[in-house]
Amino acid sequence: MRLVFAGTPEVALPSLRAFIASPRHEVAAVVTRPDAPAGRGKKLHRSPVAELADEHGIEVLTPETAAEPEFLDRLRAIAPDCCPVVAYGALLRRAALAVPVHGWVNLHFSLLPAWRGAAPVQAAVWHGDEITGASTFRIVKALDAGPVYGVLTEPVRPDDTAGALLDRLAEAGAGLLASTVDGIEDGALTAVPQPEDGVSYAPKITVEDAGIDFTQPGQAVDRRVRAVTPDPGAWVPFRGERLKLGPVTRAESDTALAPGEILVERKRVLVGTASWPVALGEVQAQGKKRMPAPDWARGSRIEPGECLG
Repeated sequence: MRLVFAGTPEVALPSLRAFIASPRHEVAAVVTRPDAPAGRGKKLHRSPVAELADEHGIEVLTPETAAEPEFLDRLRAIAPDCCPVVAYGALLRRAALAVPVHGWVNLHFSLLPAWRGAAPVQAAVWHGDEITGASTFRIVKALDAGPVYGVLTEPVRPDDTAGALLDRLAEAGAGLLASTVDGIEDGALTAVPQPEDGVSYAPKITVEDAGIDFTQPGQAVDRRVRAVTPDPGAWVPFRGERLKLGPVTRAESDTALAPGEILVERKRVLVGTASWPVALGEVQAQGKKRMPAPDWARGSRIEPGECLG
């Protein structure tokens, strides 16, 4: 089939590579978010999807919105049979949805109808899900509510960060999305409406959401840190600044610690929670490089009784 692929970040690359390599399909163009400023110099950078398309000589469309008349005219001229989507990052309006004969088919990183929205993987880690997965569905006007073509499951490991889990789902999901488009072409797949029960939502996680509260139980602290790693990144107030935190681990200690209280030992730094203490992994003070917590503690000269938060 003739395809127009829509996606923006690195997580979309495994799927785009799969379609580029497929002998069954032609990627006629990609749709991605416009170049955006990044880095200290705030220079404009192409999205990862645009860069990969450039490498393969594929046309790149970067509309500010998918409702732009120029974009819609070009899409109609390309006349795609189907538009696979992975993390495009913008709304698709009815006029765009109507162009491809077989619609826009999205790869979503959850077992729909669970965790509709922008942050399904983060939500799965945050809420302690033991199993998550990915779903392919036909995009409709309502948020992630279209009929489902296929699913795969993936266990959430006890030490998974959202980033590690998303990487696995992106690789496995590329095969699911490719097989879905193959099945649509063959007429072998029929999309099944999502059940009304079990709907949950995963809105985008903000920097404020990533603040860690050590008055919560240790399990909740651990999950939240892992859920926001690597983006937007966990942090906690310390001495009037934000201290960035990497994943923590459960720790045993003979010393009772109040929530947020810091205990510096020779090889580890413990912090109290509402239940058991946690050992800090890597931390990053404002204006400093990321480093192991014991190195940070020695340099900071932590006073007895000082707290995070």
